[in-house]
Amino acid sequence: MHDKLLLAAIEYDSGDPKRIQHFIKVYQLAMLIGRGENLSDGELKALAAAAILHDIGIHEGERLYGRSDGEIQQRLGPDIAAKILDTVGGYDDVKGRVMHLIARHHTYTDIDGADLQALIEADFLVNLYEDNSGKDAINAARDKIFRLNTGKMLLDLMFTAKE
Repeated sequence: MHDKLLLAAIEYDSGDPKRIQHFIKVYQLAMLIGRGENLSDGELKALAAAAILHDIGIHEGERLYGRSDGEIQQRLGPDIAAKILDTVGGYDDVKGRVMHLIARHHTYTDIDGADLQALIEADFLVNLYEDNSGKDAINAARDKIFRLNTGKMLLDLMFTAKE
């Protein structure tokens, strides 16, 4: 269902395989978490689009400000995402929520829905791996960030060594 959006995001980030692979991983994990938490079809649709587009402001942040931290991503990402969603079509019913999720995916307080929590947890799972995070960072994330049972299960399965 989201293939056209995935292709549009890949085209937008063309030449940057690291970022493309990042959002594909976040998308897959977000959907796994969202389905595991029994999100509604509308929540899953918004979550899918937001997961695909969550970091879409990075290139523009680098171009305009020479940086792409979470604040820049949250500020620039929603407008870029809205344009992509309009071009692809089929997301009018969730566009506002998608923009909200992107605008909040690096804000870990006042989380207003399981869809946002699932996006944050999926992004953390990928970032912990991509950053080669140690046990202390993983444990801190589990204690401070992870709230959903499916996200916690994935964190434990991915980062707990078999004995």
